[in-house]
Amino acid sequence: MNIKVLGTGCPKCSSLEKLTNEAIIELGIDANVEKEEDILKIMGFGVMQTPGLVINEKVVLSGRLPSKKELLSIISKNQ
Repeated sequence: MNIKVLGTGCPKCSSLEKLTNEAIIELGIDANVEKEEDILKIMGFGVMQTPGLVINEKVVLSGRLPSKKELLSIISKNQ
């Protein structure tokens, strides 16, 4: 599984990256988590508000920080 956290380095973006790493450990999923900070690449995904989350090249969340419970659900559904 390939997961990208989209964000320019704001606190919410950093929080999403941390939560994502915690979630994959909790779920026992083998995933590669990358942080994408290049605004042009972020816009290339069609994301205009960060943070954003991309799983296997599909945007699954943008513009807000989910709860850990919601994030666990999102990752589980998109693996």
